[in-house]
Amino acid sequence: MYSLARRKLEVGRGDRADRSVELDLRRDPPNAPDVCPNSTAAIAEIHRRVRCDMSQDNVGSPLRVAVLAPISWRVPPRHYGPWEQFVSLLTEGLVRRGLDVTLFATADSVTEARLVGTAPAPYSEDPDLDPKVWEGLHIAAVFERAAEFDVIHNSFDFLPLTYSRLVETPIVTTIHGFSSERIVGVYETYNDRGAYVAISDADRHDRLTYATTIHHGIDMGEFELRSDPGDYLLFFGRIHPDKGTVEAIEVALAARLPLIIAGIIHDRDYFEQQVEPLLDGGKVRYVGPVGRDARSELLGGARALLHLINFDEPFGFSVVEAMACGTPVIAHNRGSMPELIRDGVNGYLVETVDAAAAVKNCLALDRAVVRRSVETRFDADRMVGEYIAVYHDVVARKIERAPRSSDVG
Repeated sequence: MYSLARRKLEVGRGDRADRSVELDLRRDPPNAPDVCPNSTAAIAEIHRRVRCDMSQDNVGSPLRVAVLAPISWRVPPRHYGPWEQFVSLLTEGLVRRGLDVTLFATADSVTEARLVGTAPAPYSEDPDLDPKVWEGLHIAAVFERAAEFDVIHNSFDFLPLTYSRLVETPIVTTIHGFSSERIVGVYETYNDRGAYVAISDADRHDRLTYATTIHHGIDMGEFELRSDPGDYLLFFGRIHPDKGTVEAIEVALAARLPLIIAGIIHDRDYFEQQVEPLLDGGKVRYVGPVGRDARSELLGGARALLHLINFDEPFGFSVVEAMACGTPVIAHNRGSMPELIRDGVNGYLVETVDAAAAVKNCLALDRAVVRRSVETRFDADRMVGEYIAVYHDVVARKIERAPRSSDVG
């Protein structure tokens, strides 16, 4: 069990001694750095994590942004964790732009921003952690300090919205999709607080008001163009019926090409009953989850990525990452896929029965053109700039609503 006692570690750095990392720890989480508050190593570790905003490009004080991440996985994730991946790309981009950023994430997260780690580790990686307990403490941590920030960016989900009328700080919420129609009512209740950002036009809900749609971006530098792919097809994602793992196997067998399956097992029964019996170690192989260090090689080496989803997916990181390597994507025409895939240019939108033919057609696509189709549209720097524009907009609207001195008294 973990202690809930909070320790605040202050690190002085020039005139910015208010920088801090907060950790709630009784024992070190798995794979976490040593952060014993009384050790010299702890101070060195904190200095590594903490970055003072010293940008000379900003006039006046930089915008103070709190970024609230989920705590299911670390930021950035070790392998799976699309929401945490988004948070990492956004946070590091904001820091590079000179904003004063505080990241609320698990204590083992790695960032150049100021880190506030209430949960000692991701609860999906540590069964000793009760998700409800640590999520409650995690969300409270940012709202207890709301007055310190110009904007709170909620990338957690709907629960933080229930705090939004208790603070004056504007809330920007990235809606990563709706796990159930039942949660839409929460978003609808707080429609007038802050700003909602959709991650695709396809994922907009007709009962909600949005500030804008901002497609996710990726670090293009992490993905190299591979002009000479291998002779295999790839499934890259959660092993779950929604993601079409079995469909990918069927298409690969019909196309007479080997299939590599990479990803976490999200539905154990589905894997054991429908996927595992088809694994043979040769034509169909499962390699488990793949971390950042191996993603580019695996995605770039594929002849095509099979993304035969059975739900309206709000976005697809692996789709864009594959195309950044020059690998075409064959996907079902659902959800956000038409916003990502240009049919006949960087992949194909298909029905399952047409997918095997699309595999052959992918050979004719220019892989350099496939990469160019996403280089600008889905670059992380573009995404960061669009979010900064939303921040400035909500701050300006807050100022407009504030009472003037002549109106008081």
